[in-house]
Amino acid sequence: MSANTRPGEQGVSGPGDADEPAFSGLAERHRRELHVHCYRMLGSFEDAEDTVQETFLRAWRRRETFEGRSTFRAWLYRIATNACLDLLAKHRPQPATGGEVLWLQPYPDRLLDELPAAGADEPETLALARETIELAYMVALQHLAPRPRAVLILRDVLGWPAKDVAGLLGVSVNSVNSALQRARAGMREHLPAERQDWTGSQENTGTREIVRRYTDASLATDIDTLAALLHDDIRSSMPPTPGLQVGRDTVVDYWAESGFDGMEHLRAVQTSVNRQPALAFYHRQEREGAFLPLTIDVLRISGGSITEITTFHNDRFALLGLPESLPADGTE
Repeated sequence: MSANTRPGEQGVSGPGDADEPAFSGLAERHRRELHVHCYRMLGSFEDAEDTVQETFLRAWRRRETFEGRSTFRAWLYRIATNACLDLLAKHRPQPATGGEVLWLQPYPDRLLDELPAAGADEPETLALARETIELAYMVALQHLAPRPRAVLILRDVLGWPAKDVAGLLGVSVNSVNSALQRARAGMREHLPAERQDWTGSQENTGTREIVRRYTDASLATDIDTLAALLHDDIRSSMPPTPGLQVGRDTVVDYWAESGFDGMEHLRAVQTSVNRQPALAFYHRQEREGAFLPLTIDVLRISGGSITEITTFHNDRFALLGLPESLPADGTE
């Protein structure tokens, strides 16, 4: 069985003869996994949405070319990958000077939970699924050239055989293997230093305690307590705003300079994105008589401390299914 065929899935025959509603029904079964695939390729939730729509449009127009030699799923992946490569050929954004990916957007866990569960009982599969969607992995991916990026995702994340990737990209198996070596080297260069021992931000008692302490200290704007939770080499960024703070002192100084110290009337809602703990902060606005969205902090926790904070602006709240406001009922 090919690695891009899930257990129990057989080649689909007949999409070329299906009417539009029937064809759409077949394609929709794969929407979420195709969306995550495009998200890995592009780093942007919104661009991934557009590319999946383009994928379905191309698939419908080319439905008669599906001959059943591969699964319908693999055929859709081929179209989606090429749609991503076409988009990147037209507009390939470059990481900022500090290496931050300014177009990076979060992916809500509530949507990741819709992914097919094939093989999810295996611990290795769970770890791979978690680690290859975390923000640090996503940032490293965006530093790769588009084709090596596609090869790495198809080979190392999705587990496709080299010959299938070669067929998808229209190149030789040797070319695929060479691109994979380059991509792996690029990932090692841009992944966190502790990546070899990284098991992701899997929820555990220690992680929950750090998140609780971070929440309490943030609401109290207690910078000293927050500083104690940070790793010496913490990295902090706020896409799409340029600027990367590296090191505890640099991050703490930035908080002080930005006016966070002494800020009042905050509330927080815990959530999770990219399989990482996250906190959505709301700030009380007297005119509206409510707490309105402020920022979302996504945490990477490793070795008992916070090693990375990625902060997204308030326009991401709706995407993550968070409340548009919290009532100002006198309790804070």
